[in-house]
Amino acid sequence: MAFVTNPIGIIGEEEAARMLEKKGFRIVERNWRMGHLEIDLIAESKDEIVFAEVKARTSTFGNIRPEEYVDEIKRRRMIAAANGYIKYRKIEKLPRFDIIGILVNPLTHEIIYRNHLENAFIPRVRTISAGSFSGQWKWTHRHKTIGRK
Repeated sequence: MAFVTNPIGIIGEEEAARMLEKKGFRIVERNWRMGHLEIDLIAESKDEIVFAEVKARTSTFGNIRPEEYVDEIKRRRMIAAANGYIKYRKIEKLPRFDIIGILVNPLTHEIIYRNHLENAFIPRVRTISAGSFSGQWKWTHRHKTIGRK
């Protein structure tokens, strides 16, 4: 069930999903929620799981591209949600955080700009108490610490 009600947001998420699929990823979740946290798209390949935030707009609002609207607070919320997803689903793939910016013509709904920032940010490592989603996390699953090389 999608929680996106804005038609521009729906168009943006559809385009973002197509972009990920063209790069060989399979979409496994759309608008995945854990409490008040949400991840727009979750996709996977053989080795990676991608948590993607999609920002769709109809204009650049002072030359600020859509993907630039993902601030530190949103990043932290994505990381907390991803940690919950990884723990809940017992994922052992390397996590990656992407941001996808989409500009849509408001009259024709044509995509006029798309930008996929792969590995847009890497979370800092913290600890998590057993069985808790306390907002603290560590990319450790089944006694392996997951991290970037």
